[in-house]
Amino acid sequence: MKTLKIAFIATLMAVTETVMAGGLLTNTNQNVAFLRNPARDAAIGIDGVYSNPAGVVFLGEGIHLSLNLQNAHQTRKIKTGFPLFAYNMKNPGSMVHEFEGKADAPIIPSLQAAYNKGKWSFQFGFAITGGGGKCEFDNGLGSFEQVVAGVTTYKNAVNGMYQALGALGIPDMAGHSMGNGYQYDSYMRGRQYYYGFTLGAAYKVTDNLSVYGGVRMLYGSANYYGYVKNIGIEHIDNGTSSMVSATEHFGDLTSRLLQYAGMMEGTGNTQAAAGLKQAAAQTGALAAATQDIELNCDQTGWGVAPIIGIDYKAGKLNLAAKYEFKTRMRLENKSANSASAKGIALLDKYADGNTVAEDTPALLAVGAQYEFTPKFRVMAGWHHYFDADTKQYTKDMLGDSNEYLFGAEYDICKRVQVSAGMQRTAYDMKDAGMNDISFNVSSYSYGLGIGFNVNEKVKLNAAWFQTLYDDYDMSTGTAPAMTTNSFTRTNRVIGLGVDIKL
Repeated sequence: MKTLKIAFIATLMAVTETVMAGGLLTNTNQNVAFLRNPARDAAIGIDGVYSNPAGVVFLGEGIHLSLNLQNAHQTRKIKTGFPLFAYNMKNPGSMVHEFEGKADAPIIPSLQAAYNKGKWSFQFGFAITGGGGKCEFDNGLGSFEQVVAGVTTYKNAVNGMYQALGALGIPDMAGHSMGNGYQYDSYMRGRQYYYGFTLGAAYKVTDNLSVYGGVRMLYGSANYYGYVKNIGIEHIDNGTSSMVSATEHFGDLTSRLLQYAGMMEGTGNTQAAAGLKQAAAQTGALAAATQDIELNCDQTGWGVAPIIGIDYKAGKLNLAAKYEFKTRMRLENKSANSASAKGIALLDKYADGNTVAEDTPALLAVGAQYEFTPKFRVMAGWHHYFDADTKQYTKDMLGDSNEYLFGAEYDICKRVQVSAGMQRTAYDMKDAGMNDISFNVSSYSYGLGIGFNVNEKVKLNAAWFQTLYDDYDMSTGTAPAMTTNSFTRTNRVIGLGVDIKL
């Protein structure tokens, strides 16, 4: 029964969240130009400091800046089915409960800058490359409730103890019993930010070919907070049902059992006394397991990885590729649950002072852009994330992710440009890598927006971006204790930006 409290702590400490992801823990919305049209892998623009750094050298000489602000709203929706959920007194009768988490990032800033001189382009970028907000589950998660509901499976054993006390002639025990009902209060919040700083340089080998080399430094900061409190169970006293504190209920029964164990020893009935003491040990463990739990963990860490790129212009066709190496990330805990985690393998990585592996996957991105007319361009791209090679996952949990991108731009006039595009994100998730604590589902994303040239040196960008997620359904266990889960999300991002040439 010690495992009840361990399960509470494990689920509370492991929740993670991201605002908008490409590969696992990788935000690709690092410029409003991406929201307008995500297929930017071979486009020539200041946003290329992230999407096509080798191509930035073709912008011309001078200083190029891009300042961007985005607002993102995401929900996580999980429908969990479990037979014992029917006994939740706050939602009786339903075996399927829905848990929704809301993630908001009011402001996601980013900056791209380049200084082009001759054949060189010196570049700097800053963006929130992972996370970017906080996700709150006001009613906790289904995995929390399953553990609470599991307490009721001890009903028969507990009622057997009441009957044994009654059979020994102990007053008031025969009329007492434990029912099926339960209730509890729960909450979960995760906050995660990965700040990315990029430095690099592109070199124009010929008028048509350029190469890039750079480095990205990531600094990660996260906080996870949650609780499971006020666990109550149904107590029946001579036919009258009421909800009582589970800890007090089991604690009181433990005291009674120990009290009468002493009385049995006094009468020489050592066999009955031994049985009552054994029962008291079980109810005492239940009393400890159902106490309030409130945990708080801060994590920080950093990592560095190189980036290389190439861009080739062939008439109206532009081709580009970029490879970001895996970023080794190790986050150090400052946790309030050290005592709980000590000596428990499942929780040891969350103990105060320990480190947690959260690698950012390597990325290969290739793209093409074709100019049908001076005013009309189409583009396509492919992203391959090497997710299975990150430290935090195994190949039994997931394979690599792929993204397929398409888009188009049209210059309505000298001042106004419109663009639109779509992105298919395909995760190779397996059931072992999916749970209500952390999950990713494949999706289709659509973006559109407008660019407005204020003058030759200033351009304004505005965009809207929507993601439509697939559903991922899975089941574990066997009837009658089978658990079902259905995972999905929603996501919407809007952005405003300004590009400046000096």
